[in-house]
Parts: sequence; structure tokens; C-alpha cells
Amino acid sequence: MCGITGSLAIGDSSFVISKEFIESMRDAMKHRGPDGCGVWVSPDSRIGLGHRRLSIIDLSDTAAQPMSNEDGSLQVVFNGEIYNHAAIREELEAIGGHVWKTDHSDTEVILHAFEEWGIECLHKFRGMFAIALWDSREQELWLIRDRMGVKPLYYSFHNGRVNFASEIKALLKDPQQERAVNEEALYHYLSFLTTPAPSTLFAGIKKLPPATWMKISLDGSLQEHRYWDALDHCVDVSHLNDEQIATKILDELKVAVRLRKVSDVPVGVFLSGGIDSSTNAALFSGGSGEHVKTFSIGYEGAYDSYQNELNFARRVAKDVGAEYHEKLLTVSDLIDFLPEMVHLQDEPIADPVCVPVYYVSKLARDNGVIVCQVGEGADELFWGYPGWKTSLRLQHLNDLPIPKVFKRIGLSVMRGINKQLSFSYEWLRRGVEGQPVFWGGAEAFTEAHKAQLLSPRLRKALKGLSSWNAIEPFHQRFKAKAKGQHASWLNWMTYLDLNLRLPELLLMRVDKMSMGVSLEGRVPFLDHKLVELAMSIPESVKTRNGTLKHILKKAVRGVIPDEIIDRPKQGFGVPIHEWLLDKLGDEVRKELAEFCKDTDFFDKAEVFRLIEERKAAQVWYLFNFALWWKTYIKNQIVSTEDGKRLNESTQFDQASL
Repeated sequence: MCGITGSLAIGDSSFVISKEFIESMRDAMKHRGPDGCGVWVSPDSRIGLGHRRLSIIDLSDTAAQPMSNEDGSLQVVFNGEIYNHAAIREELEAIGGHVWKTDHSDTEVILHAFEEWGIECLHKFRGMFAIALWDSREQELWLIRDRMGVKPLYYSFHNGRVNFASEIKALLKDPQQERAVNEEALYHYLSFLTTPAPSTLFAGIKKLPPATWMKISLDGSLQEHRYWDALDHCVDVSHLNDEQIATKILDELKVAVRLRKVSDVPVGVFLSGGIDSSTNAALFSGGSGEHVKTFSIGYEGAYDSYQNELNFARRVAKDVGAEYHEKLLTVSDLIDFLPEMVHLQDEPIADPVCVPVYYVSKLARDNGVIVCQVGEGADELFWGYPGWKTSLRLQHLNDLPIPKVFKRIGLSVMRGINKQLSFSYEWLRRGVEGQPVFWGGAEAFTEAHKAQLLSPRLRKALKGLSSWNAIEPFHQRFKAKAKGQHASWLNWMTYLDLNLRLPELLLMRVDKMSMGVSLEGRVPFLDHKLVELAMSIPESVKTRNGTLKHILKKAVRGVIPDEIIDRPKQGFGVPIHEWLLDKLGDEVRKELAEFCKDTDFFDKAEVFRLIEERKAAQVWYLFNFALWWKTYIKNQIVSTEDGKRLNESTQFDQASL
């Protein structure tokens, strides 16, 4: 796990890539790799690669990056893990013709696999990765993001060069990189709490979508290709009963967890006390005699908006013989962390769960653990969210042969009683327009509400834009690829979140917050083989008896206590109402008032109506954006020719908190 960066001068550019330039981008991400660093610049200064190292597999100096193959024709920097690297190495050794310089580095496996099979080698990799590979023979740069988008990779074309990095802050070290808001991306952020790839909230900076490679030639031409899609690997399991499907799920889960135990440093588990993290802890410990370290977060005091789950986490830890660690957070922890949160996010990730993810990561790191398994993905794969139950029911109702005229009458009635800002109105509107009801597992503002929230200037500039523009490409791909029972509405919901909410929100928060303390997060439930199996399971099996996670619960019964399986679902949350509106209320008002004064993105009256009506979640989304704008745009870093910072005023006034 590391931070990677680099730059390629393209076309007839006169830009000279220096060691110092690459180092400045690389060291903006020192937290991603405190164990070492490296840089490589080509003899003609047309390309450079940089790397910050968090040593996890093969801790020797020979495994340092950037790494080259035996004749120096390939150079690579790589962030992530190839869990099956040992098996691939054995295959390459059997083929012969490769000279190895490391004992068991997965980075070197990438180089020799590319030598042997070209870009098709990606189909052999089982892991998470962001890869930049320079092929000097073909004069081509390859940028690659893993199938599920666990690891991020950003890039920017400007002034005769393409820069890329694991984090946006590295790209901002280029003094010629524009700093401005991507207003279309802002519109989508207000829908999804994040920006759909390839956009970011920075104009001119993009992120590579999951399961995608990009090939950039020295002349500046590029080719982009999606190399994997779960729908291409669905199989027919309709002949299997629930028991047989549950057995398959458990078998795949066992493999996924076992692969993610591969490490030369200590590995632990984040434990919330729910089904997903409890299963991780149990399978990690099962039958091995190992005493896994588990890490849990709760909140000091009692809150109406969130109830601690620590008693369940303690129960599971005791059951699996874990070494249990917990931390209770206070509002002071939030206050102390806010400036660092904005810095680590790069662009707003408007999920307050960033706060506990950071602190549970720090708890693990402080207790000597460098790698932790996390539970993301299970709810999306196995129908685990109560809100999904509502969405699926509404979608099936919408499919009934009700004439559109009656639906339009319903819309008119709701407008008449001033309900057009509500999600019930929005869902009906989508049905009338022939769009899916489900636009993602996390939605912030409806289309009508965004129109009311935006300033008159921005409303005019974005006239005609809909967040359906961001969703429709996924829907078109789903309709083209999903066949038969795999074309169910539930599979659409899973497919959309696999392509948007998971990689750009949930997995992004894990990456940014865990790497903020130099900790690697691994995601067993998003092993691509398990995802392919989950997408193959019929909707009727997943929704049996209306029980959320029916088939997953069946799979893990006997692995974890029934008490954990059968208790009501509780998400990993934050007491946002009490903390944000009560403890931080004055500061929130001050920051948003200042933001509205300095910008013309939002209608101030609507912003403050949300505050007065105590819409805590929506206020958090706006507050997060305002702090990001202040940090990265208003208080932007100005550089002299030698790259020294003239202004690092990137934090709001903590004293006022």
C-alpha cells in the first residue's frame, strides 16, 4: 500500500520533468508511505515516476519502487496488493525466461506478467490496485484502476503534460494546475454526496473509473477501456437451492478472507458488531489458532440519533478469541479532526462516517497493526439496507400497468400541496419519466430541491442538467449486459452502487481516512469472484420472506452468533444531529454565512432554512463543501518558481470552535 505519482510530457511539449518536480508531488502524500520513497526520471526527461512506500509484502529494499524489469524497458509504480501474486509467480517461473530480483514482491509480478501477457495480465490479478506502468519500447504510459475501485487514481492533462497521482493534493503541487470548481460535478455531488467518475470537484482534474485502463502515447493520443464488468461473469444458479447457494457464498468468503491475510506485517479487523465485520473477524480467526486484533469505535454519552453497538462488538471479539480494542469518541474529537479531514479528503466525501473511520484506523495503527480488513460491500451485494426494501417496492409498483396520466395527476397534486422537494415526489417523477426509481444508496437532494438550493447564476448556467445524466450511462450498460433473471431491478440497484457509491464514496472514505494514518484497508466482501457470484443470485433468493441479507445470514449462521445475525440492522453512523447542530451550531452558521458571502453557488436563504429546520445531514453536506472550498480554492497555495509555499492558510479558525 503506497502513494504513486508521475508525469509524462506529451506531444511537442517543451516541459522538462525533473526529479524535484516528481518529488514535490510524491511527498505531498507522505502519509501514504512513511517507510520509504523513490523516484525515477527517464534520461530524456519526458517521464518521471514517484513512490511513497508503506511496506506490507516483501519488506526488503529490493522490493522498493519505482521498479524496473530486468532490461529496464518497463518501469512501474503500484499502490495496492495482488493477493494471488505467489500463484502468478509460479506460473511465470514455469513458463521461464524471466529474471527475478526479489524474493516475493507482488510489484515484480506485475512487471513480468505484463512482459508475458501484455495488458491482458489484469485478468489474472486478484486484488486491489492503482498502477502506472511506462513501456519504453512502445513509448506508452498505462494507468490502471482495480475492478472494484478500491484504490483511487487521479490525472490531469494540461500545459503539454499529464500528471497522475493517488491523491489530488499531489497534482496541486504543479503550480500550473488550475484551481476552480467543476460546477457540473458540484450539481452531482449534491445528489450523490460524491462526484461520479471521471469527474472531480476540481475543474481539469479527473479520476479513472473502476475496472478501467487508460493508455497514453507520447504524442498525447489516448485510449480508455473498461476491462471487467461483473455482468459479464454472471452464471446460472437457478438450479441450486438456498442451502447450496449459501454454501457457495461461504466458500468464496473464506477464500477472500484468507487471501487478505497475506502480509509480512500485522493484520487486524475493524469490528462494528454487525454481520459483515463479525464475519470477517470469525473467518480470520477460524481454525488457525490466531488471535486477531479487532478495533471498534463508539461514542461517549447517550444520543437519540445513534446508539452504540460496542456490546455486540465485545461479544463477537470474545467469541472468536480476539484481542479487543475500542475507543469512545467525543465532539472534541470531531472538532480536532475537521481540518485534517478536509485535507485528507481532497474533494468532499460528504459522509460523516469519515470521522469514526479515521479514528478506528488510528486506533489500529497505534496498536501496532498496519493492515485491517473492513466490511464494505456486503449490504450492496446481499440486499442489506432497509431503504433498498422501499426502493424495490416502489419500483415494482411503478411497473404496474398504471396509465401515465394518473401518475401525472399525482405529481400535480403533490405540487399543489408543496411537496415537490420531497423524495416521494422525486420517485414519482422518475416513474413518469420512465427512469428507474433507484438512483443510488445515498441521495442528498432531489432534482427540485437542487434547483431551489442553487444560486440564480448557477441555476441558469446548469439549466437542463439532471443527475440522470450521470446515472444513464450505467443504466444503458446494465440493459445491454444483464440478461434474463440477472436483469432484475435488485441487480440494477447493486450494479449502480458497485459503480458509483461504493468506489467513489464508501471505498474512498476508507482509503483516504485509513491512509491518513498509514494504514491499509482490505475489503473481503468485494473480492471480484464473490461479487460475480452475488450478481448471479436471483432476486427471489436474496429477498426471501422480505428478510434483509437472507442468503448471507444463511451462509454465516454457525460462523457468528445467532444474536448478531438476528438483531435489527444498525448502520455505522455518527450522532450528527447533536454534534453538528448543537455543539457546532454557531460555527456551522458562521462558516456557511461566510461561504455564501464569498461565493455564488448557493441561495443563502435556502441554506439557512435547512439549518433552522435542523436538516443535519443536508447541512453536513454543504458544510463539508464549504470547508473544502475554503481550504483548496479560497486559501489556495501560491508557489514561487522554486516551489516554496507562500501561503499555507488552509485551515479555518479552530479557536472559534
